[in-house]
Amino acid sequence: MMGDHLKRISKENSNTSSEASSRGDIEDKLDFQKHDLYKKGVSMMANEKLEDAIRSFELALRIDPKFVDAWIKKGYAHFHLEQTSAAISCYDRALDIDFDNSEAWNLKGLAYYRTGNYDKALECCERAIDRNPTDGMSWYNKACYLTLNGKIDDGIEALKRAIEIDISFAKKAVNDRDFENARAEEGFRRIIEVVILESIRQGYNYVGKIVWMTGMDKQDVQDAAMSLILKGLIIKKEKKEIHGFFTSKEEYYELTQDIADRLGSTTRDGLFGMKKKISAPIQELKDIIEILAKLRQVVESGDVNRTLEVLDLLINPSKHGATLVEQFFDEHRDLRIFQIRLKDKGQKYLNSHKSELLNLISETDLKVRNSPLTKLTED
Repeated sequence: MMGDHLKRISKENSNTSSEASSRGDIEDKLDFQKHDLYKKGVSMMANEKLEDAIRSFELALRIDPKFVDAWIKKGYAHFHLEQTSAAISCYDRALDIDFDNSEAWNLKGLAYYRTGNYDKALECCERAIDRNPTDGMSWYNKACYLTLNGKIDDGIEALKRAIEIDISFAKKAVNDRDFENARAEEGFRRIIEVVILESIRQGYNYVGKIVWMTGMDKQDVQDAAMSLILKGLIIKKEKKEIHGFFTSKEEYYELTQDIADRLGSTTRDGLFGMKKKISAPIQELKDIIEILAKLRQVVESGDVNRTLEVLDLLINPSKHGATLVEQFFDEHRDLRIFQIRLKDKGQKYLNSHKSELLNLISETDLKVRNSPLTKLTED
């Protein structure tokens, strides 16, 4: 009798185990299917087959109605089809599942922007930034919405934050019609000047090259270049060319020697030419090492305001940021993230993340000291 009882228990356990295994196999299969449908939908979006993409996302959502990424991508497909209400509905479904999803908030704001409801767009954008303060696109969108709402000074400040995160937003902004009513402001003119200065630094130093590189209007380029000349940041030169019996003159720009030594410069052959020579900012690397030592001191002292001031020396493109981006991109990115979070959260964040920041400073210092250029100057 006892043996029969044990056999029944063993059989029941075996059946239970088999059923659990079967359920696991089904779940794995469904999980594979939903992700496969999702990938197909993304691929269809890339090929501009938006309606097919929506159907693929819907099939994935039938398998898993809580598949947040599928709701977001479905919303974005509706957005591109100018089905704004459907897009907002999809983003709302995603946020019902994951209220802290910064991508869904940002895209929902973009949908409201399309309807002209800048207040709603701004509200969504600020929620996105609250959840991910290092997302440059959210800051850029916030700058657009504020500027369109007539809050130009606030818009320019938000744009600066976007550019701190990714300097490419400066180039994007100078051709963006959303900033049309900000172009006369001093802050926006400085952003244009940063774009021109960076183009010249990269070797695109003729007006025609700068226009091609930036997509800016020729007159805007010339006005910004004149301002940079007056500030002593660039100089204008002429190149004479002889064509048979005729001689022509062509104007071009160069960084002043002081700026070239600090930022480095590139020369190119032709409009689409390859880089020929990079003037390395040797002294600047030594300056960066000294600034890192100073940063360590102020972080250890717990002074958040001085920490932000010294971080700005390393991150700001007009100071040492351009060199860090070019030669130590990952370290620049990580320092920039710390700067943004310190600006947002202040003393409390410095206190709780001091050891992490000190480790980053040590790693950055080591990498700068071990760079081939630094070693060459020490030999």
